[in-house]
Amino acid sequence: MTSRKAASLPANVPGSRVRGVELSLSRLLDQLADEVPDRTSIRHHGVSISAATLRSRSRRLARLLAGRGLSEVTERDGNLAGHESGQQLLGQCLLNGVEYFEGLFGSYRARVAPFNINYRYVGDEIRYLIENARPGALQYHARFAPAVAEALVGLSRPPLLLQVADSSGNALLPGALDYESAVAAQPDDDLADIEPSPDDLYVLYTGGTTGMPKAVLWRQADVAIPGLSVFDRATGNEWASYDARVPALHREPEVSMTCAPLIHGAAQWMSLGSLLNGGTIVLPDEVERFDAAEVLDTIEREGVISLTIVGDAFAGAILDELARRSRPRLPLRFLFTGGAALRPAYRNALIDALPGLRIFDLVGASESGQQGRVERSERSDGRHFALLPDAAVVSEDRTRFLDPGHEGLGWLAKRGRVPLGYLGDAAKTAETFPVVDGERVSVPGDRARLVSAEEFELLGRDSVTINTGGEKVFAEEVELVLKRHPAVHDAVVCGRASERWGQEVIALVALRRATKRADSDLEAHCRQHLAGYKTPRSFVLVDQVVRQPSGKVDYQWAQRLVEGESNRQQR
Repeated sequence: MTSRKAASLPANVPGSRVRGVELSLSRLLDQLADEVPDRTSIRHHGVSISAATLRSRSRRLARLLAGRGLSEVTERDGNLAGHESGQQLLGQCLLNGVEYFEGLFGSYRARVAPFNINYRYVGDEIRYLIENARPGALQYHARFAPAVAEALVGLSRPPLLLQVADSSGNALLPGALDYESAVAAQPDDDLADIEPSPDDLYVLYTGGTTGMPKAVLWRQADVAIPGLSVFDRATGNEWASYDARVPALHREPEVSMTCAPLIHGAAQWMSLGSLLNGGTIVLPDEVERFDAAEVLDTIEREGVISLTIVGDAFAGAILDELARRSRPRLPLRFLFTGGAALRPAYRNALIDALPGLRIFDLVGASESGQQGRVERSERSDGRHFALLPDAAVVSEDRTRFLDPGHEGLGWLAKRGRVPLGYLGDAAKTAETFPVVDGERVSVPGDRARLVSAEEFELLGRDSVTINTGGEKVFAEEVELVLKRHPAVHDAVVCGRASERWGQEVIALVALRRATKRADSDLEAHCRQHLAGYKTPRSFVLVDQVVRQPSGKVDYQWAQRLVEGESNRQQR
């Protein structure tokens, strides 16, 4: 029998961090700017942004938002349910850049809750988020102005528009403010009349098992630990006080880079965590697509030692570039991957190409933060992970914690600091954050088996979500768009294995009688209403979409058919 790590913990929990001071993300930036004002926090396009400059710019944006009445807050203090906001929101439809960080910290300072908008979205998709979140402001790059304008048509109360100039040359939308001019016109003061709180929200739109995109609501004090990893690295415990952080902030900064867009949680968490822990974030110059050559050149030029990628799509391109031109002076020492699988062959090839590189696979979700982690410095099956503090495995009925060696399947869960809920969705909040053995936990939807008190085997996401190159695609959303086509009688969407992207989106379509096959027409229809990565790569015609007695699609049937189609194509 495995002994417990602590009497108050289930047998499968390796331990919990000792609770410490409740953190505010805005106050963390203030502390950084006070202690190391000249420290480079962000470097992009050869320009260094110091901690002090980032704070100054953020304060100016905060004053702008507050002046528009967006800083009014309903304090939580028992007044709000977990799925309720109590704060004004600001949507960010931006490419990676300094403005993204200014938008985050400026919002936090004004007690406004920023949230991510995928810049690949078309007007219909952006409108869905606007109607769901009801933001008081939108911050967007000028190149996305046409999609934003389409999303705003017919809204009775459009949000404050902050348009960030870029090379597109698009003019300001009607009523929009030029971001740079509007921020520069504001005073740089300490906003003494606004006091941020650890209860203030951190908001992240995500998918996974949630169907259509939903906003995960975290308290800032909670997401700072399992998400941003703002804790004492020496002990693994939370900081006892802000003062206790000071020596760590004065250490030599670690230079890190993320290749993924900041619209994704993994990239945002790594960047914010590194910055707030005193590190320097380097952004690749090319932000519209992943350019492996440019990324490796930047790593070499800027002395980046830590890189975060999203599985095979990024790793494959990096390996291709290393094969084209070796870089013996590459300073890279750590590679973190999460959000999509990294196949063992790619992992081993990276280790061979970059001797001494330490590769870490991360397991987690927007609803939990990190739950598992393992160093893949040797060849392994890629399915076993170490349980991180407060991670657990609960029973299939979500009523109890499982013991090591349990033969049945369970759900990977998170205890301790977990989100408040999903914005506006009480039912989904109750489902994803159940009470287990008297404690509220997070169960994002990954199936797992507990191997020992310190290790679990990850069995996969129990949903029909498709992960293509790190982008989550919700089958139901694509199906609804397909069914709007006049020639489509029924449709089901699922994923097919792809060497490059992990999965690719495939549509099984039953056409109306006397309708001829028209793949190009279906594709054009999808692209009109969906981002490119959501558009099916292939349309397979079927006589009938098989459904269960309940009326739900039989996804097992669909998956078998798609896999069979793939095998026939290979032959």
